[in-house]
Amino acid sequence: MCIIFFKFDPRPVSKNAYRLILAANRDEFYHRPARAADFWGSNNEVLSGLDMEEGKEGGTWLGISTRGKLAALTNYLQPRLNRNARGRGELVAQFLTSDMDSLSYLKKVSAEGHLYNGFNLIAADLRQLPDPAIEAQGREYVRPILSKYAAVCVRCPDYGTRTSTVILVDADGHVTFTERSMLGSDPTRWETTTHEFRLQS
Repeated sequence: MCIIFFKFDPRPVSKNAYRLILAANRDEFYHRPARAADFWGSNNEVLSGLDMEEGKEGGTWLGISTRGKLAALTNYLQPRLNRNARGRGELVAQFLTSDMDSLSYLKKVSAEGHLYNGFNLIAADLRQLPDPAIEAQGREYVRPILSKYAAVCVRCPDYGTRTSTVILVDADGHVTFTERSMLGSDPTRWETTTHEFRLQS
């Protein structure tokens, strides 16, 4: 179970205030291959981690672009997964690389949502700037694992929080993206990276 916290203020009163503060954990199986956050794409305009699981390559769970597009995804727990469903990570990657505004994109996703296993998706245009809901997601299937998976930082033998990310966007459009990632499948080894850039005007 992943978790996202964010605060958004499109018009901060102070120059020192942030328009956006976002903090997120990605919980995933330790053996699932992924790349740590870095810029990618033809113009190096998208900053995100990348899923490298066979058949799901190129998807991501959280990212931001220099054009001010931000998207984040959490999975929705359900009793049975459709093994033939499309990779949910492509929903984030497609928004970050598209020219669609967030409302149009979310309308498109709502029409195509049945092609994926359950998910929650946040999509935003920054230049326009145990929980009962979790328990209801899987009912009898989910309740036995809530004590393990509903923590802010999940730590189980083969599954848990692999990445923690904080994105700050200040009043001038300066972005600071800091991520702490588990190295390989060893929950005792971590690496922290920070990227900074300014949103394009």
